[in-house]
Amino acid sequence: MSRSLLISTMMLAPTPTAAAAATPAEERAAIDGQIGRDFPALDALYRDLHAHPEMGFQETRTAAVLAKRMRALGFTVTEKVGRTGVVALYRNGPGPTLLVRTELDGLPMEEKTGLPYASRAEATFEGKQTFVAHSCGHDVHMTAWIGAAQALLAMKDRWKGTLMFVAQPAEEQVSGAAAMIEDGLFTRFPKPDLGIAVHVGSNEVGTVIVKDGIVSSNSDPVEVVFNGRGGHGSMPSATIDPIVMGARFVTDVQTVISRQKDANAFGVVTVGAFQAGTVANIIPDKAVVKLSLRSFDADVRKLLLDGVTRTAQASATMAIAPAPTITRLHGTAAVVNDDTLAAKLATALSAAGGDRIMHIPSTQPGWSASEDYSAFIDAGVPSVYLTIGGYEKARLADLASKGQPVPSNHSPYFAPDHDPAIRSGIRTLTLAALTLLPA
Repeated sequence: MSRSLLISTMMLAPTPTAAAAATPAEERAAIDGQIGRDFPALDALYRDLHAHPEMGFQETRTAAVLAKRMRALGFTVTEKVGRTGVVALYRNGPGPTLLVRTELDGLPMEEKTGLPYASRAEATFEGKQTFVAHSCGHDVHMTAWIGAAQALLAMKDRWKGTLMFVAQPAEEQVSGAAAMIEDGLFTRFPKPDLGIAVHVGSNEVGTVIVKDGIVSSNSDPVEVVFNGRGGHGSMPSATIDPIVMGARFVTDVQTVISRQKDANAFGVVTVGAFQAGTVANIIPDKAVVKLSLRSFDADVRKLLLDGVTRTAQASATMAIAPAPTITRLHGTAAVVNDDTLAAKLATALSAAGGDRIMHIPSTQPGWSASEDYSAFIDAGVPSVYLTIGGYEKARLADLASKGQPVPSNHSPYFAPDHDPAIRSGIRTLTLAALTLLPA
Protein backbone atom coordinates (compact mmCIF):
# COMPACT_ATOMS: atom_id res chain seq x y z
CA MET A 1 0.00 0.00 0.00
CA SER A 2 1.36 3.45 -0.88
CA ARG A 3 2.25 5.95 1.86
CA SER A 4 -0.42 8.42 0.67
CA LEU A 5 -3.10 5.71 0.53
CA LEU A 6 -2.15 4.51 4.01
CA ILE A 7 -2.48 8.03 5.43
CA SER A 8 -5.80 8.57 3.66
CA THR A 9 -7.11 5.25 4.96
CA MET A 10 -6.13 6.13 8.55
CA MET A 11 -7.77 9.53 8.24
CA LEU A 12 -11.01 8.33 6.69
CA ALA A 13 -11.53 5.11 8.61
CA PRO A 14 -14.18 5.35 11.35
CA THR A 15 -12.87 5.37 14.88
CA PRO A 16 -13.40 1.95 16.46
CA THR A 17 -15.96 1.81 19.22
CA ALA A 18 -14.17 1.49 22.54
CA ALA A 19 -15.20 1.63 26.13
CA ALA A 20 -12.73 4.44 26.73
CA ALA A 21 -14.04 6.56 23.84
CA ALA A 22 -14.68 10.15 24.87
CA THR A 23 -16.51 13.04 23.29
CA PRO A 24 -14.50 16.13 22.25
CA ALA A 25 -15.98 18.03 25.19
CA GLU A 26 -14.91 15.27 27.60
CA GLU A 27 -11.43 15.29 26.09
CA ARG A 28 -11.25 19.04 26.54
CA ALA A 29 -12.27 18.70 30.19
CA ALA A 30 -9.60 16.05 30.75
CA ILE A 31 -6.98 18.24 29.08
CA ASP A 32 -7.97 21.27 31.16
CA GLY A 33 -7.71 19.17 34.31
CA GLN A 34 -4.20 18.06 33.35
CA ILE A 35 -3.20 21.63 32.55
CA GLY A 36 -4.40 22.73 35.97
CA ARG A 37 -2.24 20.13 37.68
CA ASP A 38 0.82 20.95 35.57
CA PHE A 39 0.50 24.71 35.38
CA PRO A 40 2.56 25.89 38.38
CA ALA A 41 5.65 24.21 36.90
CA LEU A 42 4.75 25.38 33.38
CA ASP A 43 4.41 28.97 34.60
CA ALA A 44 7.88 28.79 36.12
CA LEU A 45 9.22 27.34 32.87
CA TYR A 46 7.67 30.15 30.86
CA ARG A 47 9.17 32.87 33.04
CA ASP A 48 12.58 31.22 32.84
CA LEU A 49 12.45 30.91 29.04
CA HIS A 50 11.18 34.48 28.69
CA ALA A 51 14.05 35.86 30.77
CA HIS A 52 16.74 33.86 28.93
CA PRO A 53 16.15 34.12 25.16
CA GLU A 54 18.89 33.12 22.72
CA MET A 55 19.54 33.94 19.09
CA GLY A 56 19.09 31.42 16.27
CA PHE A 57 21.64 28.60 16.25
CA GLN A 58 22.83 29.82 19.67
CA GLU A 59 19.95 28.28 21.66
CA THR A 60 22.11 25.87 23.67
CA ARG A 61 20.61 26.68 27.08
CA THR A 62 17.05 26.69 25.77
CA ALA A 63 17.51 23.39 23.96
CA ALA A 64 19.03 21.78 27.06
CA VAL A 65 16.08 22.92 29.22
CA LEU A 66 13.52 21.39 26.84
CA ALA A 67 15.55 18.22 26.25
CA LYS A 68 15.83 17.57 30.00
CA ARG A 69 12.08 17.92 30.48
CA MET A 70 11.25 15.64 27.55
CA ARG A 71 13.62 12.95 28.82
CA ALA A 72 11.97 13.15 32.23
CA LEU A 73 8.63 12.45 30.54
CA GLY A 74 9.99 9.30 28.91
CA PHE A 75 10.72 10.59 25.40
CA THR A 76 13.78 9.39 23.52
CA VAL A 77 15.65 12.65 22.97
CA THR A 78 18.34 13.60 20.45
CA GLU A 79 20.02 16.99 20.72
CA LYS A 80 22.06 19.07 18.27
CA VAL A 81 19.97 18.20 15.23
CA GLY A 82 20.43 21.04 12.76
CA ARG A 83 23.09 22.49 15.12
CA THR A 84 20.89 23.29 18.14
CA GLY A 85 17.57 21.55 17.44
CA VAL A 86 15.95 18.84 19.57
CA VAL A 87 14.01 15.75 18.45
CA ALA A 88 11.95 13.86 21.04
CA LEU A 89 10.17 10.61 20.14
CA TYR A 90 7.51 8.72 22.06
CA ARG A 91 6.17 5.47 20.62
CA ASN A 92 2.73 4.32 21.76
CA GLY A 93 1.90 1.35 19.58
CA PRO A 94 1.22 1.12 15.85
CA GLY A 95 -0.09 4.18 14.06
CA PRO A 96 1.00 7.31 12.23
CA THR A 97 3.87 9.56 13.27
CA LEU A 98 2.77 13.07 14.24
CA LEU A 99 5.20 16.01 14.10
CA VAL A 100 4.60 18.67 16.78
CA ARG A 101 6.89 21.66 16.27
CA THR A 102 8.01 24.57 18.43
CA GLU A 103 10.64 27.24 17.84
CA LEU A 104 13.60 27.91 20.13
CA ASP A 105 14.97 31.31 19.18
CA GLY A 106 14.45 34.92 20.18
CA LEU A 107 14.84 38.22 18.34
CA PRO A 108 17.75 40.72 18.24
CA MET A 109 15.93 43.52 20.05
CA GLU A 110 15.50 45.09 23.47
CA GLU A 111 12.40 44.16 25.45
CA LYS A 112 10.48 47.15 26.84
CA THR A 113 7.51 45.45 28.49
CA GLY A 114 8.53 46.31 32.04
CA LEU A 115 7.70 42.79 33.21
CA PRO A 116 9.50 41.68 36.38
CA TYR A 117 10.97 38.77 34.42
CA ALA A 118 11.74 40.82 31.27
CA SER A 119 14.79 39.78 29.29
CA ARG A 120 18.04 41.67 29.65
CA ALA A 121 19.93 39.01 27.73
CA GLU A 122 22.51 40.01 25.14
CA ALA A 123 24.25 38.15 22.34
CA THR A 124 26.51 38.66 19.36
CA PHE A 125 24.51 38.57 16.12
CA GLU A 126 25.92 39.29 12.66
CA GLY A 127 29.08 40.61 14.29
CA LYS A 128 27.32 43.06 16.62
CA GLN A 129 26.30 42.99 20.27
CA THR A 130 22.52 43.10 20.68
CA PHE A 131 19.80 42.62 23.24
CA VAL A 132 17.68 39.49 22.77
CA ALA A 133 13.96 39.14 23.49
CA HIS A 134 11.15 36.64 22.99
CA SER A 135 9.04 39.28 21.27
CA CYS A 136 7.47 36.82 18.84
CA GLY A 137 6.00 34.50 21.46
CA HIS A 138 8.28 31.50 21.09
CA ASP A 139 8.42 31.26 24.88
CA VAL A 140 4.64 30.71 24.86
CA HIS A 141 5.03 28.10 22.11
CA MET A 142 7.75 26.17 23.93
CA THR A 143 5.77 26.09 27.17
CA ALA A 144 2.63 24.92 25.34
CA TRP A 145 4.76 22.29 23.56
CA ILE A 146 5.93 20.85 26.89
CA GLY A 147 2.41 21.07 28.32
CA ALA A 148 0.94 19.24 25.32
CA ALA A 149 3.54 16.48 25.68
CA GLN A 150 2.57 16.07 29.33
CA ALA A 151 -1.15 16.00 28.53
CA LEU A 152 -0.76 13.48 25.70
CA LEU A 153 1.26 11.11 27.87
CA ALA A 154 -1.32 11.41 30.64
CA MET A 155 -3.97 10.45 28.05
CA LYS A 156 -1.97 7.85 26.13
CA ASP A 157 -4.78 5.30 26.45
CA ARG A 158 -6.73 7.52 24.00
CA TRP A 159 -4.31 7.47 21.04
CA LYS A 160 -1.90 5.25 19.16
CA GLY A 161 1.15 6.06 17.07
CA THR A 162 4.41 7.98 17.50
CA LEU A 163 4.84 11.51 18.75
CA MET A 164 7.73 13.37 17.14
CA PHE A 165 8.19 16.58 19.11
CA VAL A 166 10.63 18.88 17.30
CA ALA A 167 12.19 22.00 18.85
CA GLN A 168 13.50 23.94 15.89
CA PRO A 169 16.28 26.54 15.95
CA ALA A 170 16.54 29.79 13.99
CA GLU A 171 12.95 30.24 12.87
CA GLU A 172 13.42 34.01 12.89
CA GLN A 173 16.21 33.55 10.36
CA VAL A 174 13.86 31.25 8.38
CA SER A 175 16.66 28.69 8.12
CA GLY A 176 16.38 26.34 11.11
CA ALA A 177 13.86 23.93 9.58
CA ALA A 178 16.04 23.46 6.51
CA ALA A 179 19.08 22.92 8.75
CA MET A 180 17.30 20.13 10.62
CA ILE A 181 16.18 18.48 7.38
CA GLU A 182 19.71 18.69 5.98
CA ASP A 183 20.97 17.07 9.19
CA GLY A 184 18.76 14.03 8.61
CA LEU A 185 15.54 14.92 10.43
CA PHE A 186 13.51 12.72 8.09
CA THR A 187 16.16 10.03 7.51
CA ARG A 188 17.68 9.55 10.96
CA PHE A 189 14.20 9.62 12.50
CA PRO A 190 10.78 8.42 11.31
CA LYS A 191 9.36 10.66 8.61
CA PRO A 192 6.11 12.11 10.00
CA ASP A 193 2.80 11.32 8.37
CA LEU A 194 1.20 14.49 9.73
CA GLY A 195 2.28 17.72 11.38
CA ILE A 196 0.91 20.51 13.59
CA ALA A 197 2.18 23.76 15.09
CA VAL A 198 0.68 26.82 16.79
CA HIS A 199 1.61 30.49 16.86
CA VAL A 200 0.40 33.11 19.33
CA GLY A 201 -0.75 36.47 18.03
CA SER A 202 -2.22 39.74 19.25
CA ASN A 203 -5.91 38.88 18.92
CA GLU A 204 -8.18 37.84 21.81
CA VAL A 205 -7.07 34.86 23.85
CA GLY A 206 -9.32 31.84 23.36
CA THR A 207 -9.50 32.48 19.62
CA VAL A 208 -8.10 29.68 17.47
CA ILE A 209 -7.67 30.32 13.75
CA VAL A 210 -7.68 27.36 11.37
CA LYS A 211 -6.82 28.48 7.85
CA ASP A 212 -7.25 26.49 4.65
CA GLY A 213 -4.56 26.86 2.01
CA ILE A 214 -1.96 29.62 2.21
CA VAL A 215 -1.22 30.66 5.80
CA SER A 216 1.93 32.76 5.49
CA SER A 217 3.99 34.44 2.80
CA ASN A 218 7.13 33.58 0.86
CA SER A 219 10.10 35.34 2.43
CA ASP A 220 13.16 36.42 0.46
CA PRO A 221 15.82 38.50 2.23
CA VAL A 222 18.13 40.23 -0.26
CA GLU A 223 21.33 42.21 0.31
CA VAL A 224 22.50 44.75 -2.26
CA VAL A 225 26.00 46.22 -2.03
CA PHE A 226 26.53 49.33 -4.14
CA ASN A 227 30.20 49.61 -5.07
CA GLY A 228 31.55 53.13 -5.50
CA ARG A 229 34.79 55.05 -5.17
CA GLY A 230 35.38 56.85 -1.92
CA GLY A 231 36.86 60.26 -1.37
CA HIS A 232 36.60 63.68 0.27
CA GLY A 233 33.13 65.05 0.82
CA SER A 234 34.19 68.39 -0.69
CA MET A 235 35.19 66.73 -3.99
CA PRO A 236 32.28 64.48 -5.00
CA SER A 237 33.22 64.64 -8.70
CA ALA A 238 36.33 62.62 -7.90
CA THR A 239 34.23 59.86 -6.38
CA ILE A 240 31.42 57.50 -7.27
CA ASP A 241 28.97 57.99 -4.43
CA PRO A 242 27.32 54.72 -3.33
CA ILE A 243 24.99 56.55 -0.94
CA VAL A 244 23.36 58.37 -3.85
CA MET A 245 23.02 55.06 -5.69
CA GLY A 246 21.44 53.45 -2.66
CA ALA A 247 19.08 56.37 -2.05
CA ARG A 248 17.91 56.28 -5.66
CA PHE A 249 17.41 52.52 -5.40
CA VAL A 250 15.37 52.76 -2.17
CA THR A 251 12.89 55.05 -3.92
CA ASP A 252 12.84 53.44 -7.35
CA VAL A 253 12.47 49.85 -6.14
CA GLN A 254 8.99 50.64 -4.81
CA THR A 255 7.80 51.07 -8.40
CA VAL A 256 8.12 47.30 -8.71
CA ILE A 257 5.16 47.20 -6.32
CA SER A 258 3.24 50.23 -7.54
CA ARG A 259 3.79 49.93 -11.30
CA GLN A 260 4.78 46.34 -12.14
CA LYS A 261 2.90 44.07 -9.73
CA ASP A 262 -0.79 43.35 -10.27
CA ALA A 263 -2.67 45.55 -7.81
CA ASN A 264 -4.79 42.56 -6.72
CA ALA A 265 -1.79 40.37 -5.88
CA PHE A 266 0.00 40.50 -2.52
CA GLY A 267 3.60 41.64 -2.57
CA VAL A 268 5.86 43.71 -0.30
CA VAL A 269 9.34 45.17 -0.77
CA THR A 270 10.68 46.55 2.51
CA VAL A 271 14.08 48.19 2.96
CA GLY A 272 14.97 47.40 6.55
CA ALA A 273 18.59 48.57 6.67
CA PHE A 274 20.79 51.09 4.83
CA GLN A 275 24.38 51.02 6.01
CA ALA A 276 27.05 53.35 4.66
CA GLY A 277 29.73 55.78 5.72
CA THR A 278 31.27 56.88 8.99
CA VAL A 279 31.42 60.71 9.12
CA ALA A 280 29.96 63.66 7.20
CA ASN A 281 33.03 64.63 5.14
CA ILE A 282 33.97 61.21 3.76
CA ILE A 283 32.18 59.64 0.82
CA PRO A 284 32.41 55.86 1.40
CA ASP A 285 33.29 53.30 -1.20
CA LYS A 286 30.25 51.14 -0.62
CA ALA A 287 26.70 51.15 0.70
CA VAL A 288 24.76 48.12 1.88
CA VAL A 289 20.98 47.93 1.52
CA LYS A 290 19.06 45.03 3.08
CA LEU A 291 15.58 44.15 1.88
CA SER A 292 12.75 41.81 2.83
CA LEU A 293 10.49 40.62 0.01
CA ARG A 294 7.13 38.99 0.74
CA SER A 295 4.65 37.33 -1.61
CA PHE A 296 2.11 34.53 -1.79
CA ASP A 297 2.49 33.04 -5.28
CA ALA A 298 5.46 32.02 -7.42
CA ASP A 299 4.89 34.58 -10.19
CA VAL A 300 4.88 37.56 -7.82
CA ARG A 301 7.87 36.13 -5.98
CA LYS A 302 9.85 36.04 -9.24
CA LEU A 303 8.63 39.51 -10.22
CA LEU A 304 9.92 41.00 -6.95
CA LEU A 305 13.29 39.28 -7.10
CA ASP A 306 13.81 40.23 -10.75
CA GLY A 307 12.62 43.78 -10.07
CA VAL A 308 15.06 44.29 -7.20
CA THR A 309 17.93 43.02 -9.34
CA ARG A 310 17.00 45.14 -12.33
CA THR A 311 16.52 48.33 -10.27
CA ALA A 312 19.82 47.89 -8.42
CA GLN A 313 21.69 47.36 -11.67
CA ALA A 314 20.04 50.42 -13.19
CA SER A 315 21.00 52.61 -10.21
CA ALA A 316 24.63 51.59 -10.61
CA THR A 317 24.57 52.11 -14.37
CA MET A 318 23.21 55.65 -13.96
CA ALA A 319 26.14 56.44 -11.64
CA ILE A 320 28.70 54.94 -14.04
CA ALA A 321 29.61 52.61 -11.21
CA PRO A 322 30.72 48.99 -11.04
CA ALA A 323 27.89 46.45 -10.95
CA PRO A 324 26.28 46.02 -7.54
CA THR A 325 26.73 42.81 -5.59
CA ILE A 326 23.31 41.25 -5.11
CA THR A 327 22.95 38.33 -2.70
CA ARG A 328 19.76 36.41 -2.09
CA LEU A 329 20.05 35.30 1.50
CA HIS A 330 18.23 32.48 3.28
CA GLY A 331 14.51 32.47 2.46
CA THR A 332 11.48 30.29 2.76
CA ALA A 333 8.31 29.40 0.90
CA ALA A 334 4.75 30.09 2.04
CA VAL A 335 3.16 27.78 4.60
CA VAL A 336 0.26 25.98 2.90
CA ASN A 337 -2.12 24.02 5.14
CA ASP A 338 -3.68 20.74 4.06
CA ASP A 339 -7.36 21.62 3.50
CA THR A 340 -8.68 18.19 4.49
CA LEU A 341 -6.74 18.13 7.75
CA ALA A 342 -7.66 21.75 8.47
CA ALA A 343 -11.37 20.99 8.08
CA LYS A 344 -11.03 17.94 10.31
CA LEU A 345 -9.36 19.96 13.06
CA ALA A 346 -11.78 22.88 12.78
CA THR A 347 -14.69 20.50 13.25
CA ALA A 348 -13.11 18.74 16.24
CA LEU A 349 -11.99 21.93 17.96
CA SER A 350 -15.44 23.45 17.53
CA ALA A 351 -17.08 20.33 18.94
CA ALA A 352 -14.83 20.51 22.02
CA GLY A 353 -16.38 23.86 22.90
CA GLY A 354 -15.05 26.76 24.90
CA ASP A 355 -12.67 28.38 22.43
CA ARG A 356 -13.79 30.49 19.46
CA ILE A 357 -12.79 28.58 16.36
CA MET A 358 -12.41 30.59 13.17
CA HIS A 359 -12.20 28.40 10.06
CA ILE A 360 -10.95 30.62 7.24
CA PRO A 361 -11.32 29.38 3.64
CA SER A 362 -8.45 29.27 1.15
CA THR A 363 -10.10 32.07 -0.84
CA GLN A 364 -9.06 34.47 1.92
CA PRO A 365 -5.44 35.73 1.98
CA GLY A 366 -2.87 34.44 4.44
CA TRP A 367 -0.62 36.50 6.71
CA SER A 368 1.98 38.84 5.31
CA ALA A 369 4.50 37.39 7.79
CA SER A 370 6.58 34.31 6.97
CA GLU A 371 7.44 31.02 8.66
CA ASP A 372 9.93 28.31 7.73
CA TYR A 373 7.61 25.54 8.93
CA SER A 374 6.96 25.44 5.17
CA ALA A 375 10.20 23.46 4.79
CA PHE A 376 8.60 20.51 6.63
CA ILE A 377 5.48 20.72 4.46
CA ASP A 378 7.52 20.97 1.26
CA ALA A 379 9.46 17.89 2.39
CA GLY A 380 6.19 15.92 2.30
CA VAL A 381 4.58 16.35 5.73
CA PRO A 382 0.89 17.37 5.33
CA SER A 383 0.21 19.80 8.14
CA VAL A 384 -2.00 22.31 9.85
CA TYR A 385 -0.42 25.48 11.21
CA LEU A 386 -2.79 27.14 13.69
CA THR A 387 -2.82 30.53 15.38
CA ILE A 388 -4.05 31.35 18.87
CA GLY A 389 -4.96 34.62 20.56
CA GLY A 390 -2.67 36.16 23.14
CA TYR A 391 -4.50 39.01 24.88
CA GLU A 392 -7.40 38.87 27.31
CA LYS A 393 -10.57 40.73 26.31
CA ALA A 394 -10.32 43.21 29.19
CA ARG A 395 -6.79 44.18 28.22
CA LEU A 396 -7.76 44.73 24.60
CA ALA A 397 -10.71 46.87 25.72
CA ASP A 398 -8.45 48.92 28.00
CA LEU A 399 -5.99 49.61 25.18
CA ALA A 400 -8.85 50.56 22.87
CA SER A 401 -10.33 52.96 25.44
CA LYS A 402 -6.99 54.73 25.70
CA GLY A 403 -6.56 54.89 21.94
CA GLN A 404 -3.40 52.81 22.20
CA PRO A 405 -2.37 50.17 19.65
CA VAL A 406 -2.20 46.51 20.62
CA PRO A 407 1.48 45.48 20.73
CA SER A 408 1.95 42.91 18.01
CA ASN A 409 4.58 40.24 17.45
CA HIS A 410 8.09 41.73 17.09
CA SER A 411 7.10 44.83 19.07
CA PRO A 412 9.38 45.54 22.07
CA TYR A 413 6.13 45.83 24.07
CA PHE A 414 4.69 42.48 22.95
CA ALA A 415 3.64 40.70 26.16
CA PRO A 416 0.78 38.23 25.75
CA ASP A 417 -1.32 37.30 28.76
CA HIS A 418 0.73 34.17 29.07
CA ASP A 419 -1.40 32.17 31.50
CA PRO A 420 -4.52 31.86 29.31
CA ALA A 421 -2.46 31.89 26.11
CA ILE A 422 -0.35 28.92 27.21
CA ARG A 423 -3.45 27.02 28.32
CA SER A 424 -5.03 27.69 24.91
CA GLY A 425 -1.88 26.50 23.14
CA ILE A 426 -1.73 23.27 25.15
CA ARG A 427 -5.42 22.61 24.63
CA THR A 428 -5.21 23.27 20.89
CA LEU A 429 -2.14 21.09 20.31
CA THR A 430 -3.48 18.24 22.45
CA LEU A 431 -6.95 18.22 20.90
CA ALA A 432 -5.37 18.37 17.44
CA ALA A 433 -3.14 15.40 18.22
CA LEU A 434 -6.05 13.37 19.63
CA THR A 435 -8.04 14.18 16.49
CA LEU A 436 -5.29 13.15 14.06
CA LEU A 437 -4.04 10.04 15.88
CA PRO A 438 -6.21 6.90 16.00
CA ALA A 439 -7.64 5.76 19.32
